[in-house]
Amino acid sequence: MGSMSIWHWVIVLLVVMMVFGTKKVRTIGGDLGAAIKAFRKSVDEPQQDEPPPKIEAQVGAPGSTLNRSEQKADSSN
Repeated sequence: MGSMSIWHWVIVLLVVMMVFGTKKVRTIGGDLGAAIKAFRKSVDEPQQDEPPPKIEAQVGAPGSTLNRSEQKADSSN
C-alpha cells in the first residue's frame, strides 16, 4: 500500500498526457535533455581563465606616484 507499483505510474503518466498533451510533454522533455547536456558540458570543460595582465608602474606615467621633477629632487639629495 505504501509503495507505488508500475500500474500507478502508468496511470499517472496517462493523466499527465491527457492534461498537457503529447506535444507539450515532448517539448518539456527535449528542453530538459538539452539543459542536462549543457550542464554536463560546462562541468567537464576545464576553466580557461586568463591570469590578469601584469601592470608595472613607470616613473612619469599618468597615475604614477612620482613625476620627473620629484624624481630629480629625490636623486639630488
